[in-house]
Amino acid sequence: MIVGKQSIIFENRPAIIEMASIVGHKEGEGPLGHEFDMVLDDDKIGQDNWDQAESRLQYDTVKMLLKKANTNAEDIRYIFAGDLLGQLIATTFGIGELNIPFFGLYGACSTMGEAISLGAITVGGGFADKVISLASSHFASAEKTFRFPLEYGNQRPLSATWTVTGCGSVIIGNSSGKVYIEGITTGKIVDYGVKDSMNMGACMAPAAADVIYNNFRDNNINAGYYDKIITGDLGYVGQRILIDLLKEKGYDIADRHYDCGIEMYDAETQDTHSGGSGCGCSASILCGYILKKMEKKEWKRVLFIPTGALMSPVSFNEGQSVPGIAHAVMLNCEKM
Repeated sequence: MIVGKQSIIFENRPAIIEMASIVGHKEGEGPLGHEFDMVLDDDKIGQDNWDQAESRLQYDTVKMLLKKANTNAEDIRYIFAGDLLGQLIATTFGIGELNIPFFGLYGACSTMGEAISLGAITVGGGFADKVISLASSHFASAEKTFRFPLEYGNQRPLSATWTVTGCGSVIIGNSSGKVYIEGITTGKIVDYGVKDSMNMGACMAPAAADVIYNNFRDNNINAGYYDKIITGDLGYVGQRILIDLLKEKGYDIADRHYDCGIEMYDAETQDTHSGGSGCGCSASILCGYILKKMEKKEWKRVLFIPTGALMSPVSFNEGQSVPGIAHAVMLNCEKM
């Protein structure tokens, strides 16, 4: 059912049937390290280069997901997946041999929200029984693409975030589960003209504020409807901006806001400055931590909002601003 200008509420809520998460060594040393299905000893995963390592990360996560669900690749109608690299090469070379019909997605760090949204629409609309939604990132491959090679040893400003090495994946289906997708709110591109690629929290926070506001308005609810409102990777800088922007619109989310980028690392001991970022940040925490809390009914309603900075090495070098995007997914323990 279409609600308001940007939202959908599912009359038959698609279920999250199973989830899987794999993270890198640094992420495993963070506060949530014990929550993930696997922590890598070698972030290169035995591959020749970082791009191939991220491809292997995706492949291993999907194989783990299928095993946990006792499901074969042939039972999956579609896979919605993406990464941060040019032409989605981590995904292309990662999941190609699984032979699952594939939709490649790029929403920067919001990709997991986009993947779940499209997967839920497909299942909720009766076009598939089971789909996989997936997103990944890798610190080294992202640094090489968007910033500097690791060998350069550049200094990072305090506003910078640390790209998460991680992957999260879910199976969405039309059967019973412990967590359901109540609805979605699709975000718009929001550009406040910020050009500092080392301050992605500031680039993404306006888009997060916009989609949260429209979720509230479309569904005639307020922050109190949710136990947690969880953004993807705003970090400490972006969190402050988000809370202030929503207060200006009459909503105070401070007492229930949670940011995956803040929670992934211990900023003081792990030297991650503003926090974590990357497609794999929100995806791995969703699959390793958030859904587990919901399965235990510690959180019954969650608004999950991965956030992305829409830039490329070309746009940055040409002096363009960094627009933001965010997609909101309404998670609920009740089937209805």
